[in-house]
Amino acid sequence: MRLFYILCFVFILNSCYSPERKCQDFKTGRFKYEAFVGNEIQTTIFIRNDTIQIEEYQGKTDTSEVRWINNCEFILTPLRPKSILDQYQIHMKILETTANSYRFQYNIVGEDQKETGLATKMD
Repeated sequence: MRLFYILCFVFILNSCYSPERKCQDFKTGRFKYEAFVGNEIQTTIFIRNDTIQIEEYQGKTDTSEVRWINNCEFILTPLRPKSILDQYQIHMKILETTANSYRFQYNIVGEDQKETGLATKMD
């Protein structure tokens, strides 16, 4: 019976945990995002101010409009799409923050499949 009470206590403590989200700290700045593509790590560098995000990936630069939904969520809309695939809006949601990074979830607007990533502030 004692084990039951201990497990209940641990469950209650764990269910009260809420990750830190200081999203304001990441609305602007220079960031790095690394992801596995195939079997290698690809790096994207992006600079974001309150309304524009400029990304550099594999020597190419893309600019998107940033529209904040709330303090932790925004929509990226490409300004000069080069193909049909580049036209999609991306919904970004900051899930958790640390002193110099944030974990985020993203998906194409209207799609159910979501991916996650980690961005690190560079300045």
